[in-house]
Amino acid sequence: MAERFLFTSESVTMGHPDKVSDQVSDAILDDLMRQDAASRVAIETMVTTGLVMIAGEITTQGYCNFDQVARQTIQDIGYKDPNMGFHYDDVAVLSAVHGQSKDIAQGVDEGKGLHNDQGAGDQGMMFGFACNETPENMPLPIALARRLVDELARARENQELCFLRPDGKSQVTVEYADGKPLRVDTVVISTQHTPEADLEKDIKPKIKDLIQKVIPEGYLDDRTIYHVNPTGRFEKGGPAWDTGLTGRKIIVDTYGGRGRHGGGAFSGKDPSKVDRSAAYMTRYIAKNIVAAGLADICEVQLSYAIGVAEPCSVLIDTEGTGKVADDELGKLVRQHFKLTPKEIIGRLNLCRPIYLDTARHGHFGRPDLPWEQTDMVDALLGRSSGESSEGETEGNDTETQPD
Repeated sequence: MAERFLFTSESVTMGHPDKVSDQVSDAILDDLMRQDAASRVAIETMVTTGLVMIAGEITTQGYCNFDQVARQTIQDIGYKDPNMGFHYDDVAVLSAVHGQSKDIAQGVDEGKGLHNDQGAGDQGMMFGFACNETPENMPLPIALARRLVDELARARENQELCFLRPDGKSQVTVEYADGKPLRVDTVVISTQHTPEADLEKDIKPKIKDLIQKVIPEGYLDDRTIYHVNPTGRFEKGGPAWDTGLTGRKIIVDTYGGRGRHGGGAFSGKDPSKVDRSAAYMTRYIAKNIVAAGLADICEVQLSYAIGVAEPCSVLIDTEGTGKVADDELGKLVRQHFKLTPKEIIGRLNLCRPIYLDTARHGHFGRPDLPWEQTDMVDALLGRSSGESSEGETEGNDTETQPD
């Protein structure tokens, strides 16, 4: 008999208060990196009723108008109606930002610390994950949850569903059989709406249509449970009613709880912080291992000491699905991937203003991002570029579907 279990992941819309904070922090990072690619940035944002508070440390040759960047970001998210209680033009924007500690900076600047190489901007451990459940090599629950909030945003911005407001959440529970996704058991959508929208006449039927449009038909059946705005009403939402902070959606930003997570969040941090850059590198490694067919599931851990360039540890865990031993995969990773902060930044071209979009639409599972490329498959398989093996599908681009 097949072993069955349920696994759940959630995602949030760009108008969720914590995501508003993430986007303001990353908008500031992007603004500074446009002017000075070597900017060192560590920004935290809090949003609440009538207030945006920005704090952190910056070292840069550029200049950021925090007030302007914050207001523009909030406007772009969709808080343009004063009746929502949080409005881009009415909030007070306060900043308490100072320079980066010289003690930290000397460990990151080449030739200034105890080591000559550019060291890690902090200590910590980072995890990356990939599997063959979806074309993007992401776990199915978080992939579907992310697609749902993306569709909510699209329907709101295009005014296809005029009752939608920016705040919202999705949650998807997938039933697995012998480790493979079989069906979607439960879908939860909680979406902020206009005062006049009726739950039974407007919201439930149209959101259910949206769900059935997004989730592949083979995963839905007559036993699938739908919860749409299960409290009965969600008119009051956003930062006016729920305080938001940068870095509180670390599971949403990664793999939905599938696989482990390191200690640090991403948003507001420049790539000298390995919390961000090394997390992207671990995803890059894991995805290439799975795309090469060397494992069905792969988790990669890196760890660093502040001021030290080389990682303290490299660990590969394929959960028993590897075609070669995990320690052999570790040797391949050491051979083909350069893992110092400087080399990661160069390999993935991270000194660019690309970060606001990750805070808005997700850090992983998007083919446009450099750490999502599968250009190391040939190297891992020990063959020259362009050579292929009979029957191999590049990137494992076949989404697992139920029989």
